Amino acid sequence: MLNNSMKRISICALFAGLLATVWMGTAQNSPVSGHGKWKFRVLFTSSHLPAEAQAVLKGAHGGFAVDTRPGRGETYFSLKNAGIIQISGDLKSTKMVETPAPMKGFNMHNTTLWTAPDGTPYLTWPGNENARVFTTTLDGKLVHELKTPEPGVDLGNPQPNDYFAGAGNFIPTDTEFLDGMIYVATGYSKLDYVLTAKVSGWKPFKAAWHDLSFGGKGSGPGQFGTAHGITIPPGTNRLDIADRPNAEIDRFSRYGQYLSTLRTPLGSFPCDIHYLKNLAVVGALNGPDGSKGAPIYLYENDHLVSTIMVKNDLGLPNFDHIHNAVLREHNGKLYIIAQAWNPGDFAILEHVQ
Repeated sequence: MLNNSMKRISICALFAGLLATVWMGTAQNSPVSGHGKWKFRVLFTSSHLPAEAQAVLKGAHGGFAVDTRPGRGETYFSLKNAGIIQISGDLKSTKMVETPAPMKGFNMHNTTLWTAPDGTPYLTWPGNENARVFTTTLDGKLVHELKTPEPGVDLGNPQPNDYFAGAGNFIPTDTEFLDGMIYVATGYSKLDYVLTAKVSGWKPFKAAWHDLSFGGKGSGPGQFGTAHGITIPPGTNRLDIADRPNAEIDRFSRYGQYLSTLRTPLGSFPCDIHYLKNLAVVGALNGPDGSKGAPIYLYENDHLVSTIMVKNDLGLPNFDHIHNAVLREHNGKLYIIAQAWNPGDFAILEHVQ
């Protein structure tokens, strides 16, 4: 005969088992989206974020950076009037990071995470509202501000030189770091060139505008309708730049030489591309049918293999437009972290295996 203590243990175990069964059944029956072996379902929604982030999420207009160093995996992004948010490497938790005052009250349109020669990791943020490119440590310490190029600074090309000599607006949309150089897209301005700054010191951090720039407005090879996101595929020295209205990912050498183009579906307005092994994910601002929301495209070896419809298929109504998406792998499972725009929203999707 069971005593009271054993009865309580048995009841608790039974209750836990019922909860697990309900959760597994719910997960197995939750809606999925995608094609073939590349289908996804919702793991976390915006309720996974800190309260400060949830309060301003509808204004989200940025992107993510993943710490790809061995044993890490944390993901970072920023929200105007909230600050920097860190998503844990196992995706199970999120937290606010202390954010410098010059960044917190403004929109950071994207971010990139890179490592200095001495092993120190940094985040570089394009402030599209306050004409700055900020570099911080992972704990939010501000180490550098790159301001609008002054008239007379040689940017390596007559057009950007004349543009800033004439007091043109500096509106950075994304950044990348490669071999001591910060690359800055300016797709929200009439200039629409990729500019570069050279990092010349680490302690203290020093960087200044450099005489290399490329691109310009247009629809020809190597030109941009809007140079929006910049990505360096792992293991390469190539710059992949999302050209939104031209529905393409334009590829360049680190010296700004146009190499090739990966085309996305017509009218998709790709905002950025992110790579993981032989996979790539593209967040699209528009979709083939606006009432269904915008898609997330998944590529395998540059071939489109899956289209994930977050609004229509997965039931998240704010995902009318996808502003950024990144791939994560944890314990052998694939995830997509995505951010919507206008209205802003957030979700983490898990691969259905």
